[in-house]
Amino acid sequence: MRGSDREQGSMFSYVALEERIPEDHPLRPMRAMVDEALRKLSRQFSRLYADSGRPSIPPERLLRALLLQVLYSVRSERQLMEQLEYNLLFRWFVGLGVDDPVWVATVFTKNRDRLLQGEVAQQFFEAVLAQGRERGLLSSEHFSVDGTLIEAWASQKSFRCKDGSDDGSDDDAGNPTVNFRGERRSNATHESTTDPDARLARKKGQTSHLAYMGHLLTENRNGLIVSAMLTQADGYAERVAALAMVEEVPGERRITLGGDRGFDTEEFVATCRTRNVTPHVAQSTTNRASRIDARTLRHAGYEISQRKRKKIEECFGWMKTIGLMRKTRHKGTERVGWMFVFTAAVYNLVRFRNLAEVT
Repeated sequence: MRGSDREQGSMFSYVALEERIPEDHPLRPMRAMVDEALRKLSRQFSRLYADSGRPSIPPERLLRALLLQVLYSVRSERQLMEQLEYNLLFRWFVGLGVDDPVWVATVFTKNRDRLLQGEVAQQFFEAVLAQGRERGLLSSEHFSVDGTLIEAWASQKSFRCKDGSDDGSDDDAGNPTVNFRGERRSNATHESTTDPDARLARKKGQTSHLAYMGHLLTENRNGLIVSAMLTQADGYAERVAALAMVEEVPGERRITLGGDRGFDTEEFVATCRTRNVTPHVAQSTTNRASRIDARTLRHAGYEISQRKRKKIEECFGWMKTIGLMRKTRHKGTERVGWMFVFTAAVYNLVRFRNLAEVT
């Protein structure tokens, strides 16, 4: 007998949302890890809100929603709210019931901005990392460091003289005609009117653009991120950030630090040695002499560190493609840095889940 295509709505649903999510769905272990981390942040959340007034969106649900936005590469809060309207998986993960109303996108954004003003991302990152440490997934001796450019939410046209001498054409106030061919522009004399914290930078062989510099410190056992930070993109940011992140490594034992040839400078290598860090950085092949001596090169650990440091590129690759960090959607060092650290925490959650499946 042929079935009927006639639609007939039901007044009640007798299947709980929890039962609609398969037991082996990959988001289930991640939800458990996220809830464990959020429980540790409950006291910090309380400090962000007043004791009276109209209830806000619960910060736990805000962070779960932001985590889904990273995991599923959702470009905007408006699209995220649309997904929450009809996607039962998203509703379950965030903590909304089937009949619970979805927040207006602007209300969600305003509540999210409250979290962006605090240290919530760093605290969430540390709470997630603590779970990996408890499970024995982290190395405490061998690390790698690197940095990457994060394109800013600002165009080349916004990069104008600080003294206002290049006000440009008045033909279109929103998108004026700008001709900077042959003009000498630098961060010392120019800045972006859209995002003053962004800096003009470029990788070798590529065109310059306004950007930030994202930095990661990973451990060499499983390629997990143990520290993440974001700075302005200048010529010294990578080495300064690397030393700052190494300082955060717990314990007093000597550690090794792998890196590319950009870290092979006299000052960086010498500073590492004074801080009980053995620099396993690639040797410079330019005109300047390498600061990595033969004593370091002859150890088998040096070659291992050079092989392992490629794992950090996998972190950057995931954060830029899946986590949408290739070009940030925020402005200002503080907000872009918040999202960079939060995305690093989400990457670790994905790795924890994958490592649990392997073991």
